[in-house]
Amino acid sequence: MAEFKDKYDKAHSEREKHVETIVNSPSRKKIVVAGPGTGKTYLFKKILENKKKTLTLTFVNALVEDLSLELCGLSDVKTLHSFARSMLNDASGDVKIFPKLSEIIREDAEVLLGKEIDFNHLFHNRDDKNKDLSFYEQRRNYYNNYYGYSDVVFAIVKHFENKREKIPAYEQIVVDEFQDFNKLEVSLIDLLSDKSPVLLTGDDDQALYDFKSASADHIRQRHNGPNSGYASFNLPYCSRCTRVIVETVNDIINSATKNGYLEGRVNKPFQYFEDAQKDRQSNQNPKIIYGQFFDNQIPWFINQQIEEIGKEVKDRFSVLIISPTKTKLHLIVNVLRAKGFGNIESIERMEGKEPTLLEGLKVLLDDKISNLGWRIVCKYILDKRTFDNLIKETSKDKAKNIFDTVNTECKNEVRGLLRVLRAVRDEKPVTEDELAIVLKKVGFCPYETTRKILSNEIASNHHHIANAGLRKIPIKATTIQGSKGLDSEYVFITHFDDTYFIKDKDKKKISDRDICNFLVALTRAKRRVILISSKKREPTFLKWITKDHIEKKS
Repeated sequence: MAEFKDKYDKAHSEREKHVETIVNSPSRKKIVVAGPGTGKTYLFKKILENKKKTLTLTFVNALVEDLSLELCGLSDVKTLHSFARSMLNDASGDVKIFPKLSEIIREDAEVLLGKEIDFNHLFHNRDDKNKDLSFYEQRRNYYNNYYGYSDVVFAIVKHFENKREKIPAYEQIVVDEFQDFNKLEVSLIDLLSDKSPVLLTGDDDQALYDFKSASADHIRQRHNGPNSGYASFNLPYCSRCTRVIVETVNDIINSATKNGYLEGRVNKPFQYFEDAQKDRQSNQNPKIIYGQFFDNQIPWFINQQIEEIGKEVKDRFSVLIISPTKTKLHLIVNVLRAKGFGNIESIERMEGKEPTLLEGLKVLLDDKISNLGWRIVCKYILDKRTFDNLIKETSKDKAKNIFDTVNTECKNEVRGLLRVLRAVRDEKPVTEDELAIVLKKVGFCPYETTRKILSNEIASNHHHIANAGLRKIPIKATTIQGSKGLDSEYVFITHFDDTYFIKDKDKKKISDRDICNFLVALTRAKRRVILISSKKREPTFLKWITKDHIEKKS
């Protein structure tokens, strides 16, 4: 017993040494590249304690919520765009945000300039001198000076670059998920680091957001570059995952690097943390579970596995279901709900690019003559030719407000929609017919919603789950990108097939992004991972895992 106690004491002591080395480093610029579950939040607490004015920045909204709770009283936690908005507010007054503004102006450019322009790409990559940015600014001004997520960060970066004396100073700045930052966002961090001590953290093996021009090169250069100005550190011990999951992650990384992938990655240790409780969990979950099932059998297998877990643990536990597509996810969730699982939360973070009618109406609820609001709703109400002509009218010198340009019929229709929405918001009565018209217009189907409620009520009288205690276990369901920042005791990764996990049509062409997607999904689990294929062909990534780490189910 003393031997085990010494082993665990030693592990805890070694982990603490790594944290203390980082905290006690005299460097004003520090970078920590570490895998998931290695204690970054604990590090944040240690480096922020006893400091009064601090700032924590991240890209992932879910992490803002979690970190705000964990660091309550220690730091102001924000996303980059919310921080940029607050700084711009201080500089120029009330700043309004409409996240999809860049998509609106992209559509305007198609009508007015006859070309498609990816404005987000221009902002993200600091193409400051591109002449198309002046068009963006003109349209932004016409749309009541709203900002989008990209251009609000761009605006504060330009403001700080022109007036460096306005850059705020903090006792400490902490930046999380740095591998998901793009050139524009890195520019902001570099400016802030001129005035404040900065700690950057992240993991280049978990880089998912190349869709916004994010690059793992930024974190690699600062960690590996001899002249980066940053002191480099690692946190090697994973206390989140069981032993087999940690070893499987290393299997994947070793196979990837041997096959020429993940070139330039930071060669960091990722080790299982020796802990008495974790050892018990590791002994109870010694393998990664793998099964092959047809699409319609997957919910049945998940149900079966959850029932088996319930018998094993005889206590509450959490489940996370990760699917590669929203369509596959919805089908699984609907079947599980019908089976009686009543505590399923669907998490969909990646919204569509195109603004919805309801989003436009919400803008008009705040400002009934807003050009932005009217522009959004008119796209849904007017035919394309009339709408395009309207956009052309708004581009002329001294253009009128859209409200003063559209015809009476259009105004009356929008006023009618707003009247019903305002009544709903203010909890005032509306007729069923009026409400049905608005719901249909904004894309909600009253019939389907009512049908699902009725179906759940009927199903509640004959649950398919034998163990009543399992009906309320917390289940979260999301896509791989949506899983970022989440963790759960038991994780099901569905449709684990090359069809979905290797994006290129040529399934021999594996991208670093494909590998990172799988690593992120894998490391959400604290105890057990269950991989479920829907095809007969064995997935490539399964072949990268040591056979002794896999238990096959049928």
